[in-house]
Amino acid sequence: MRFIDEAEVRSLLDVGALIAAMRQAMIDFSAGKVQQPVRRMLAQHGGFFGIMPASGEAMGIKLVTYYPDNARHDLPAHMALIALFRPETGEPLAVMDGTYITEVRTAAVSAAATDLLAPADAKVLAILGTGVQGRAHLEVLPHVRRFEEVRVWNRTAARAERFAEEHGARAMSAEAAVRDADVVVTATGAKSPILQGAWLKPGAHVNAVGSPRPDWRELDDQVMGNVVIVDSYEGARTESGDVILSGCDVYAELGEVLAGTKPSRAEETTVFKSLGMAIEDVASARLVYEAALAKGSL
Repeated sequence: MRFIDEAEVRSLLDVGALIAAMRQAMIDFSAGKVQQPVRRMLAQHGGFFGIMPASGEAMGIKLVTYYPDNARHDLPAHMALIALFRPETGEPLAVMDGTYITEVRTAAVSAAATDLLAPADAKVLAILGTGVQGRAHLEVLPHVRRFEEVRVWNRTAARAERFAEEHGARAMSAEAAVRDADVVVTATGAKSPILQGAWLKPGAHVNAVGSPRPDWRELDDQVMGNVVIVDSYEGARTESGDVILSGCDVYAELGEVLAGTKPSRAEETTVFKSLGMAIEDVASARLVYEAALAKGSL
């Protein structure tokens, strides 16, 4: 068993294969084929330490830290390690850096949701939050839709301008970015709503991946009054301030809609509230491990 560092993880993980793997992982989870408790989060020095085991077709555990103010230390907000085991025997297979996996698997799950729920002719993408997840979604979502315009907003205008310049996007106010956008991504650590439902175009799709605490929110009540889909019922009702504080009715888990056991309702305005799950990390780690085996580097 050896350690696979972040640079090697990046070189081994294929985004197209990852989107397909995340789609299947969500289906398996909602079909009851995955054992996975809600993550345990321990508060520490203004940050959080999470423990995330899962077992299904792949088995392992992620240890993850989330420190929202890490930008001031020039460090990622999320950092992680993933240990992968063989489900049939319990044999340890590999330990790998989970920072990039956390980043890209979140966007890959959003891509699976976007492919299912966003208009087929979606042209305008709005990203609220220009940190790691904003960048990851800009990298991954074009695998499922051809965007002609990307608009971005960040609480710190200079960061939005820099992001826009680097990626060929347009920086603007949150409202201007969202108006008439076909797909909206919220990827912030907001503690109160930064997206208003009044701004959303009818039939738009929202991927809400930030504010992962029970008393934090990115989305106002009007946003949450649309068709709300979550990765996990239990996780959303335990961890998502957007769900808990709005008192909204959750329509479905993403895996149910992907499997066709519930209609997609894609013609309506849809919201995918993503908190992230251990099975996503473990399934991603298995892809990395299999790619390393195929390459002959293990």
